[in-house]
Amino acid sequence: MVENYKEILYDNETLSTPRLTLRKFRKTDAEDVFEYGSDAETLEFLVWEGLKTADDAKVAIVNYYWSRPGFFAIEREGKCIGCIDLRMLPEHEKATFGYVLNRAFWGQGYMSEALSAVLALCFEKLELNRVESEHYVGNEGSGRVMEKCAMQREGLSPQKEKIKGTFRDIVHYGLTRDMYFEKRRNT
Repeated sequence: MVENYKEILYDNETLSTPRLTLRKFRKTDAEDVFEYGSDAETLEFLVWEGLKTADDAKVAIVNYYWSRPGFFAIEREGKCIGCIDLRMLPEHEKATFGYVLNRAFWGQGYMSEALSAVLALCFEKLELNRVESEHYVGNEGSGRVMEKCAMQREGLSPQKEKIKGTFRDIVHYGLTRDMYFEKRRNT
């Protein structure tokens, strides 16, 4: 892993894919963030309780989304349709991530496209050894996103966390640097 990972994250605040731009959040994203951040179905499998007002969205953007490098708004044709959050663990040369996508854009490959760009950043520029994440049982769409990006299912933790009053089983996924580059050689 590179030693100057924060600098690399700041130098790569914008990532582009064929259909998306991953970028820093703007205050003008508040209405779009509120749109997905107040939708009960979108929030069902998230720890996040969501937003009550568009002003809450603006506060979240200013106080939380801007506070860390590696937090990307996912933009499609000028609209913020979601976000992906890269969480660095430099002492282990790895990162975890989480994501959310406006329900109106589910099933169109946008999150797989965004995650692919973030994984390229992780392995090609940050030179991480491993990236991992998880999803709750019942949110298999999230698992399909990770599998499309070559992540491997590594196991299940029954009733690992109590989320919104319900004990949830969690499915774990991971991808190592060697696995990432092996997949790239074979495609």
